[in-house]
Amino acid sequence: MAAVTFTPHIHRPKIPPPFSSAHKTPKSKPRLSPIQSSLSLQPTFSDPFVLQLAETLEDSLPSSSSSALQKLRDASSEALLSTPWPSRKDEPFRYTDTSFIRHSQIKPISHPPQSLTISTDTQFPNLAIVDGFFVKELSNLSDFPDGVFVGGLVDLSSESGVAKRVVEFLCGDEEKDLFWSINGIGAPDLTVVYVPSGCRVERPIHLRYLSVEGGEKGSDKMPISNPRVFVLVEEGGEVGIIEEFLDGDENKCYWANAVLDVVVREGGKVRHSYVQRQSLNAAHIKWTSVRQESGSTYELTEISTGGKLSRHNVRIKQLGPDTTTELSTLHLSGDDQTQDLHSSLVLDHPRGYSRQLHKCIVSHSQGQAIFDGNVKVNRYAQQTDAGQLTRSLLLEPRATVNVKPNLQIIADNVKCSHGAAISDLEESQLFYFQARGINLETARKALVLSFGAEVFQRIPYPSVQKEVESHIRRLLDPTQKKSS
Repeated sequence: MAAVTFTPHIHRPKIPPPFSSAHKTPKSKPRLSPIQSSLSLQPTFSDPFVLQLAETLEDSLPSSSSSALQKLRDASSEALLSTPWPSRKDEPFRYTDTSFIRHSQIKPISHPPQSLTISTDTQFPNLAIVDGFFVKELSNLSDFPDGVFVGGLVDLSSESGVAKRVVEFLCGDEEKDLFWSINGIGAPDLTVVYVPSGCRVERPIHLRYLSVEGGEKGSDKMPISNPRVFVLVEEGGEVGIIEEFLDGDENKCYWANAVLDVVVREGGKVRHSYVQRQSLNAAHIKWTSVRQESGSTYELTEISTGGKLSRHNVRIKQLGPDTTTELSTLHLSGDDQTQDLHSSLVLDHPRGYSRQLHKCIVSHSQGQAIFDGNVKVNRYAQQTDAGQLTRSLLLEPRATVNVKPNLQIIADNVKCSHGAAISDLEESQLFYFQARGINLETARKALVLSFGAEVFQRIPYPSVQKEVESHIRRLLDPTQKKSS
């Protein structure tokens, strides 16, 4: 068990060995022209493994006719010139081991499955993204208010107003990392959710991600998918987004490398529910980037229980006054699982409000959880009210958690707080149950579930909340899982 606060250090990693994927047959179409033109100029700053992975991703996709998608690919290509594969010597990955991805045979997925059925047990408008591809035939996108667009960027004319707005906001200037850029090169299309000014979408939009292609358990084959979604809510608009990453086959090995980019304009509101329960042999790396203008609201409720490695990078910028941000996270880490949350929230304007609650349950001695949360209150963010709390529950003696809550305050007229707690269940709580005739096992189950309920009960949709609760109950009670 460990509670860690560390001081950042600078390290220049060594060049990793060559890319481990299978040999490729050269193709005639151009590959990564920004990278190729700069290799001779910057050989000492390039990582051969990363560059060959990027070229392999580009080779797997046809050229895009969309100027917005091409702009994204070009920007991502340039970013990869000096970006090495992360190692444990790099501060952001100090406790996150990504070596099992690197040592796998990474194979891009070039097309969605030819035939597939997917459960339609959802009461909301829904959009299916299979192996990174938006599949219209498996989606139900109807009954939206006038002006709302949900679909692929390829379905939009480059001259349409929505397409022009997407191009305007698509590539922000925030610093991202390697996995953001890999997604930018490998995304087959850009799924767009557009809400016009003053429009309130009553029912949430349910994005269902499914990974079908994968290597067998124990093999080194690891197909990679790069789904990318862009959400733009204009002034005064409001929408709910449900992201659900499904397990498909719990024995499959794959890498889901997803990005959600959100822009909430003045007075807009986005309620975001993110549920991740992919295969326990998979790598799940997710980016959520949010830009909020004045008077806007962004609420995130995250439940993550799947993946051998699950890492969520959250970057949020408040770009105007009177802005509200609320983040609630629950991670459940079992046998040989790593659950990782790296978040950054920057407040630059007066009267900003933010709350972050991070909770994790490590239920196995080989489980690990990581939290690195940074809230920065800059000089002009006067009268800011910011709070951050992380609480971890370790249920086995060698279960591990590494947490780093970080609150940086430069403004001088603020109300800010943060805290951290790491423990097993308290004896006094267990005694309270036992004194009322409830046995120890039942008491522990009730207390552990209630610990997580503080987060999953914040999901604003009862059907999704009920499904999440049932899933967590099964994970925490192996006997129930076997009988179900």
